Amino acid sequence: MFHAVPESAVGVLLLTFLLAAAPPPPRGAFASGVYRNLFVEAGHSAQESRAKIDAAFRQLFHGDPATQALYYAAGSNANGPLAYILDVAHHDVRSEGVSYGMMIAVQLDKKPEFDALWNWARTYMYHSQGPAQGFFSWSVKTDGKPNDEMPAPDGEEYIATSLYFAAARWGNGAGIYNYKAEADRLLTDMLHRAVATGPTLAGPRTSGPLFNAARKMVRFSPVLGDARNTDDGGHTDPSYHLPAFYELWVMWGPAADVAFWAHAAAASRTLFEKAAHPSTGLAPEYANYDGTPWAAKWNKMSVHFSYDSWRTAMNWAVDWAWWAADPREQQLSDRLQAFFESQGAHYGNQFTLDGQPLDKSHSDGLIAMNAVASLAATQPRARAFVEALWNLPIPSGEMRYYDGTLYMLALLHCGGEFRIWGPGGSGFPPAR
Repeated sequence: MFHAVPESAVGVLLLTFLLAAAPPPPRGAFASGVYRNLFVEAGHSAQESRAKIDAAFRQLFHGDPATQALYYAAGSNANGPLAYILDVAHHDVRSEGVSYGMMIAVQLDKKPEFDALWNWARTYMYHSQGPAQGFFSWSVKTDGKPNDEMPAPDGEEYIATSLYFAAARWGNGAGIYNYKAEADRLLTDMLHRAVATGPTLAGPRTSGPLFNAARKMVRFSPVLGDARNTDDGGHTDPSYHLPAFYELWVMWGPAADVAFWAHAAAASRTLFEKAAHPSTGLAPEYANYDGTPWAAKWNKMSVHFSYDSWRTAMNWAVDWAWWAADPREQQLSDRLQAFFESQGAHYGNQFTLDGQPLDKSHSDGLIAMNAVASLAATQPRARAFVEALWNLPIPSGEMRYYDGTLYMLALLHCGGEFRIWGPGGSGFPPAR
């Protein structure tokens, strides 16, 4: 005999069915411990993937110093061997490059190279006094003399995170090799260092911390009140935003700043969405804190998609891969890759934000970053961007610095080897 089911019960049954049928929420690598290998997903073997990564490291770190290498040994001091990463075309050493080199070394378990780079940065780039106190010069000569004492904050961000990873992989040593203590001090200065005024090569400068406390965002520069940084360092660089790292700092950094770094991660995810063009996904070189392009008098490309901008997709893609916290990052990758697909296989490397080409050069570094965007992409076209990276030769020649560092980072990301190395617990891979 048929019995009517009360309407309220029908609703409960329907909700139960829908919940059971719905796919589980995505889990990032921190929660799952699984790091996607996009090369394997594209049909290459895990052995081929690792061999490609190892070959790139050998060439870029220990290849022919005239045409291939970026890593150069530079003697030793009381702390041990010294080495730097060279911007070959400009013949200077940049905090960006040294920090990328440190991250690459810790990911590949290359402690000698890591320690030599860290020793060089701490010896020649770090400032213990003056307007840049607590930070690293963004550019110095190969003899360690600064071209500019002030920092570019993405270098500090990568240095701090690579130091935390080093502490987890290798343990802490003494002095500058107490990696965690050095990272903690750097994070504290990045957020809290007092405003200081003093002489620099560019004349007297006043600078503050690297993050805007009210906006919860990284600044383009800590310099205050000059032609480049009026209104409290009032602009940022979208490619400096690294929410994947900030989430780790919540757990590992000084306890007093936990809430700030959690807010910073959320603020950066929102900035990505606001800064990226709604049709193309292209982000500007520099931006106001509300995401609108910031026009620099000294850089006519600052309002367009240019060299710094390439890295923004890497930043949101690894954030999605590790934390799966903001589905807007998937939409951004899909939007960006749809735009570049529309430009053909040999797309240029600089554009207006709405997609008008400004330079037709086809650059290895941008190819690499567009492949990393596939970590967050949802459409089949993503595989073609991964394959484009796979088919690239290792960058060499005079312009190998930027292309080469981005290529190496991209291989690690796409090959499942750019991992969280922490003190233990869910999401951390076992030691090799």
